[in-house]
Amino acid sequence: MSTDSGQIEHQKERARAWFESLRDQIVASFEALEDAPPAGAPLAERAPGRFVRTPWSRTDHTGGPGGGGVMAMMKGRVFEKVGVHVSTVFGEFAPEFRKEIPGAAEDPRFFASGISLIAHMHNPHVPAVHMNTRYVVTTKSWFGGGADLTPVLDNRRRQEDPDAIAFHAAMKIACDAHPKVAPYDKFKKWCDEYFFLKHRGEMRGIGGIFYDWLETDWEETFAFTQDVGRAFLAVYPELIQQNFAKPWSEAEREEQLIRRGRYVEFNLLYDRGTIFGLRTGGNVESILSSMPPVVKWP
Repeated sequence: MSTDSGQIEHQKERARAWFESLRDQIVASFEALEDAPPAGAPLAERAPGRFVRTPWSRTDHTGGPGGGGVMAMMKGRVFEKVGVHVSTVFGEFAPEFRKEIPGAAEDPRFFASGISLIAHMHNPHVPAVHMNTRYVVTTKSWFGGGADLTPVLDNRRRQEDPDAIAFHAAMKIACDAHPKVAPYDKFKKWCDEYFFLKHRGEMRGIGGIFYDWLETDWEETFAFTQDVGRAFLAVYPELIQQNFAKPWSEAEREEQLIRRGRYVEFNLLYDRGTIFGLRTGGNVESILSSMPPVVKWP
């Protein structure tokens, strides 16, 4: 990686602008889905939802300004709860956190920009989804992120389910376009191992891809990270359209709420993004907006 400060500042700005552009594209796509449920679809009589954007800022642990971001939240007739957030934060890592971040032990200053998304749907036939990508700079710099799908009905939580096949195919296309930096099999396995509930001995969903500390050629890793966002934007709205008009039973809704409990358990016990955000003084409402609106532990 180049250490030229001007080049790095240019790279930071390009990454930040991309994450904000991707946010705007996803928001527009999701609002269009809210506008278009077919007549007779469950909850079609409700008013379409719209995103509400809420800016936030943070103070670095030294007391200085530390950047911030914008929460974008929506509740509607298709999406029970969806958040599409961007943030760009900077400052110094707290002393107790520095040894855990590559390059921070030598110099605690950092920059991080990214997008984070989680969607929980009314219809149990529509899988929940998570996607985030980020760019981090310390004395090193790298990209990380990924996307994973979480069907909540037992008969959908299989690798051979049509939604799973389509989602994995989209992520594989993004990886295969960048074979030097994005080996699909490695990133799929990484996702399977990462989104695993150790205390229950089960996966959170059907996986996807996950990657971190990707610091080879900057242009190539940035292009790959962009393609992950584009792949998500292409496949997930299609999965919603294929499923959101299906009727559901009370038993299926109950199953959905119980499976959501697994989502909560993972995010509070294991999720790196949650831990990173809280430890760096991020916006608590934004960080914990990934929690589903209704959940059960029977």
